[in-house]
Amino acid sequence: MSEREIRIGDAEREHALGLLGTHLGEGRLSVDEYGDRSARVATAKTRGDLYALFSDLPAPRPTFPPVAPSVPDRARSGSPVEFRASTAAVTAVAIISVVLFFLLRNPFVFLLIPAVMLLIGRMGRR
Repeated sequence: MSEREIRIGDAEREHALGLLGTHLGEGRLSVDEYGDRSARVATAKTRGDLYALFSDLPAPRPTFPPVAPSVPDRARSGSPVEFRASTAAVTAVAIISVVLFFLLRNPFVFLLIPAVMLLIGRMGRR
């Protein structure tokens, strides 16, 4: 998916409306043009829709933060075998922690779960 195809939300629309107001105030847009572009901002769905409204205007223009990959995408970036092995390891440690809790009556055994997750995460980055 290209950056222009990423969907926008209300915050991005409000920011774009503010920028159009700046251009109106500086005389770059007539009231009619402002009204037309504001209506198109309200119905914009993607970043590309907003970029098109500012293509003939100088700065300021809408800017967007880079999009980070979602957690599932990063988790699956390794091989499927690695993903399944790490999931199985965390599950096994969780079961072992529950058993140890009932044997030792110590709640600190549950700290094994995040410790193993951190170790797996560090090994996956190498």
